[in-house]
Amino acid sequence: MEKSVEINQTAPAHVAELPSKPIPPSAFEFLPPREINAIYAVALAASVTLWLVAIRAPLWLDETSSYWQISAGFRQIMTRRGLVSAAYPYILWFTTRITGTSEIALRIPSILAMLAAVYLLYRAARELFDRDVAFIVAVIFCVHPVVIFSSIDARPYAFGVLALNAAIYLLIRLRNSNSNWMAAAFGATSALTTHFQILFGAVLPVLAVCFLLSKTGNLSETGKKTGKNTGNLRTLIRQSLIALVAFTLVFLPNLPDLLHIFRNRQAFVFDRTRPSLIELASTLAPGWLAYIVPIVVLLAILTGKLDFRGRIDLWRFLVCASVGLVPILFLFAVSALTPTNIWVTRYRLIAIPGIALWWGWLISRIDSKLLRVLFCVAVVVSATYKKLSSPDAKLHFYSWKYAIALAEKNAAPDSATVLMCSDFPSSDYFPMPVGEAVKDSALFTPLSYYKLSVSVVALPRSLNDDAKRISSDFVRQAGERHERFLVLAYRPSFPTQQWIKTISAPTHTFKPLAQPDGVLVLEFTPRASEAATH
Repeated sequence: MEKSVEINQTAPAHVAELPSKPIPPSAFEFLPPREINAIYAVALAASVTLWLVAIRAPLWLDETSSYWQISAGFRQIMTRRGLVSAAYPYILWFTTRITGTSEIALRIPSILAMLAAVYLLYRAARELFDRDVAFIVAVIFCVHPVVIFSSIDARPYAFGVLALNAAIYLLIRLRNSNSNWMAAAFGATSALTTHFQILFGAVLPVLAVCFLLSKTGNLSETGKKTGKNTGNLRTLIRQSLIALVAFTLVFLPNLPDLLHIFRNRQAFVFDRTRPSLIELASTLAPGWLAYIVPIVVLLAILTGKLDFRGRIDLWRFLVCASVGLVPILFLFAVSALTPTNIWVTRYRLIAIPGIALWWGWLISRIDSKLLRVLFCVAVVVSATYKKLSSPDAKLHFYSWKYAIALAEKNAAPDSATVLMCSDFPSSDYFPMPVGEAVKDSALFTPLSYYKLSVSVVALPRSLNDDAKRISSDFVRQAGERHERFLVLAYRPSFPTQQWIKTISAPTHTFKPLAQPDGVLVLEFTPRASEAATH
């Protein structure tokens, strides 16, 4: 009895330390490593497949600009590149020599660049986390709506995120490396991101701060364990200088473009829209993450698999949190607090690698391979359902293709003139091309890919003095000659169409033919009395 009493007296202490019914690991970790890797591979392949759903869609406005840059041949690329790095048009020109210039062919370089970006992000995540978490990071990146759009966009953004992911990978490797070549590559790839989109430079301060913190050694747990002298002042100064020199050399070609943007900054401002917190939240956590993560976290808590006590590597946490959070907040704050709107979907791409790493860090705190697998599968299934069930699944933004085809069919029989409003904001600040030059102008690039055989009169995007003057002169002449004409305009140019309706009322009647993809096509016909008199 005494022995029994002693046991009963000590039992509460043990009960307080251990769960009443320990859960055997086999109940949660029954999947062999080979099967787990196969599931992740299939999930990643399915994620990439989502990119291709809209690959046959017509080119949208900016994609026709990419085609226009290469349409005059190799020698004209440099003069036509605008504010885009010359590297992208040359890459596009080279690939079209092999694949042709169809919509799909023009998008192949972006797909290949995005695939390489996924690989580098996986390698970066593999340096930070277990293999399964690295797969999850890659999957979250692939199924993000911004990445799905950019992956088939015939624009340089996929190459920009490729350079960024290379910089992130090198940043992580440099934490425990004294390599001068790696430091130079880090500086060069960091600068290269800005060649493909100057706003991608928002991530540069974050990369610089994370690099400096990694080399101080204060947060470098690995350096202390290995005994490598990676955090000394000499190494920090040497690698910092090498990275800075490489960055400067690669960044210097951007300076003329930056000066041009500054001098003509009004010409490159998008329509003023105030971003919402809902848009910010959906970028940080698209719908499928918003409800999957709480469920998985709850399951981890209930099964005792959520790591509350594990030591947090502050540098790792800083990289994962800041590389995504700082750039996206910068874009949001500038657009919300200033007249400049840079809250554009494709510009947000710069933050998606960091956002994916942040979610990877959170999932790494769940110490269950089964829950991680279930999370990954749920993300892919949810993203796939959302994409395929959308009525716009096979669309890639709006296109001028159908409006131009309608105008060609309607105007060709009698060679009716087409008045076309440019859809580029910069058209409000530069002289309009005249005659055949309209069809080969940087302000009317849809006509370089989707052809019109009839005469085109160029109009600015907004209803400004030039738009009023050009349209008034044309309508007066059309009234004197009793000629039929068409007017094409996207939504920002609808006031111009209304102006033309008003000034042409004495001589013409009008009717809308259609509004494909938001581009309104109006037909103006001479009044019967005027035609009879003529």
